[in-house]
Amino acid sequence: MNPLPPLDEILIQTQVISIPMKVPFRGVSLRETALIQGPAGWGEFAPFLEYGPQESSFWLASALEAAYLPYPQPRRQQIELNATLPAVGPQQVEGVLARYQGQIKEIKVKVADPTLPFERTLAEDKARLQQVRRLLPQARIKIDANAHWKADQALRALREFEEFDLLYVEQPTADLESLAWLRRQLKAEGNPVLIAADESVRKASDPLKVARAQAADLLVLKVAPLGGVRRALEIVEQAQMPVVVSSALESSVGIASGLALAAALPELPFACGLGTVSLLAQDVCSRPLLAQDGQLSVRQVSPDPARLLALQAPKARRDWWLERIRACYRQLAR
Repeated sequence: MNPLPPLDEILIQTQVISIPMKVPFRGVSLRETALIQGPAGWGEFAPFLEYGPQESSFWLASALEAAYLPYPQPRRQQIELNATLPAVGPQQVEGVLARYQGQIKEIKVKVADPTLPFERTLAEDKARLQQVRRLLPQARIKIDANAHWKADQALRALREFEEFDLLYVEQPTADLESLAWLRRQLKAEGNPVLIAADESVRKASDPLKVARAQAADLLVLKVAPLGGVRRALEIVEQAQMPVVVSSALESSVGIASGLALAAALPELPFACGLGTVSLLAQDVCSRPLLAQDGQLSVRQVSPDPARLLALQAPKARRDWWLERIRACYRQLAR
């Protein structure tokens, strides 16, 4: 946002918290995040720990937008959500799914564990998908490989998984060239699974490269890494592609920004990946943004002071996050 609020004001209004996870997700078992209060409400600054100031500065821009500006006018008040299943063993699937309230109509399953050999992870992924299909015979299934496959591995895996009638595969490979090749190959074979671009949009300097390269059928957008709801809406308008809104493992404060984007989109053909608060052991809000029967109502949230106090990060970690905000602020100021 321009002009930026004063840095001292931001730091004074920042709360650093540490939330335990129910199950490890993306290698994270304890989610640290910073919440910033402003005149319009609360924003969340939660870039993963390995991200540097340049990449993380977009997350700060998003948090400041949420704290200082009202969200765009919504077009809908109810958002369809998918459940999210981490790369757990088949015996854990039922327990994870039981944490979701009501009916699960669409589910995203994590696949392609990068710490395991391809043959082993392929077998484990298939076993996980078989258990999901057994438990949710009517649900639409999509998978997320987080760019961990090579092109030939992705093609083989998607052939193996054709029996599950997948809706789409999210970021099967890392680069646009391999995504475009895989998309052409699947279409040539008559495999109906769609290609969704996530990391290619989230981390690329030009998110529209995906659309120009015809490397995907849809875009997965996360508000924070793109710099806020307004920036994300600009990308949607220029790309002219279907969009799924997803989360970056935030508390309900960050999820509210994702809801604001999903509510403001002209069209929303797929369920969104904004149901990840259920993966947290606790939340900062007394009324967390948790889906009921695969839907989430669009509403503002505000952290509960008692919960903020209970989840407060140690002083050393607070100092680390405040220094991180300073570094990102300098990036935005340029």
